[in-house]
Amino acid sequence: MNVLITGAAGFIGSNLTHYLCAERPQWKITALDALTYAGNLENISALVDSKKIRFVRSDIVDQVGVEALFASERFDLVLHLAAESHVDRSIHGADVFVRTNVLGTQNLLSAARGHGVKRFVHISTDEVYGSLGPTGRFVESTPLDPTSPYAASKAASDLMVLACAKTHKYEAIVTRCTNNYGPYQFPEKLIPLFITNALENKKLPLYGDGMNVRSWLYVTDHCDALLAVAERGRAGEVYNIGGAAEAEIPNRDVTFTILKLLGKNSDLIEKVADRPAHDRRYAIDYSKINKELGWKPRTPFPDGMQKTVDWYLANRGWWERVKSGDYATFYEKNYRNR
Repeated sequence: MNVLITGAAGFIGSNLTHYLCAERPQWKITALDALTYAGNLENISALVDSKKIRFVRSDIVDQVGVEALFASERFDLVLHLAAESHVDRSIHGADVFVRTNVLGTQNLLSAARGHGVKRFVHISTDEVYGSLGPTGRFVESTPLDPTSPYAASKAASDLMVLACAKTHKYEAIVTRCTNNYGPYQFPEKLIPLFITNALENKKLPLYGDGMNVRSWLYVTDHCDALLAVAERGRAGEVYNIGGAAEAEIPNRDVTFTILKLLGKNSDLIEKVADRPAHDRRYAIDYSKINKELGWKPRTPFPDGMQKTVDWYLANRGWWERVKSGDYATFYEKNYRNR
C-alpha cells in the first residue's frame, strides 16, 4: 500500500504517521506538509531520518506542485488532514481557511482522481454541525450548521469530497471527529495551552463561564478509527468519531483536571471574555462506525489526560521552542489583551 498523508507534521497528522508506521510497517508512506506555524518537522523527524517515511514539503494550495507529486508517485490511498484548524485564527482572518481547506482539498481531490488513487479519506470535524443544546448528539445526518469561519470552510470541503464521490463514483470518505488531545498538539488549543502555561506558572485564559462542553478523544483512538475507515469504510459515507459519554466535559472541569495533575492552584485560572459565537456543546454519536467497523474509544479520559500531561512534562524543550515562535505574538494579542 502506497499512502500519502497530508498535514503529516501537524498534531493529528504526526500521531497518525507514527501510528501507521507501527501498525502497518509494510506500507510505503509519504508525509506531505507545508510546515506553516502549526506544522513541525520535529514531530516526525525520527521517522524521516530512519527512512521509514518520505517527507515532501509542499502546500496543497499549490495546484502545480500537487499535480507534480501525484504524477511522480502512484498512491493507493490519501489520508487528508492538512488544514487550517484554529477557530480563533479564523475569526481574525478567514481567507487562508478558505484557500487551504476548500481550494486545497479540491486540488488534492482532482489530482487523486486524475491519477488513479483508489481511496481518499477526508478528515473533518464535528464543528461543521454547529452547537448542541443540553441534550442530544450529532449523527451523520445532522444538518450542517457551522458557526465559525473555520467550521464553514471544513463544511465546504466536506461537501466537495462527497460531491466527488457521488458525481464520479469515486471512493471518497469523510470522517468527522470530536476534540482530540495528546502528544504534539500545538499549544494554541485548550489542553496543551493550559498544561504548558501552568508549568510556567502563567495564567490559564478560560473563556466565559467555562461551561462549554466538548467530547474529548485521545488522539491514538482517533488514529485507530482512521485506519479502520481507510481499510474497511464504505465509499461515499460519513463516519462520526467521538469520545465516550463520560468524556463529555465542560472546559472548566478539564482545567481543574489539568491543575490537579500538575499540583497547581486554581488561582492560575483567569476568566476572559468569551469568543464570538462560541459553540456551547458538542457531542458525537459514534454508533455507525461502531456498528459497521467495530470501533469505539478505548482510552478513558483520566488515563488519556495523565499520558498527555506526562508527555508535556517529558518534552519541555519541544513546547518551549513552539511557544517562542509565531504563537507568542498571537497569544499576547488575542488572549492577554482581553
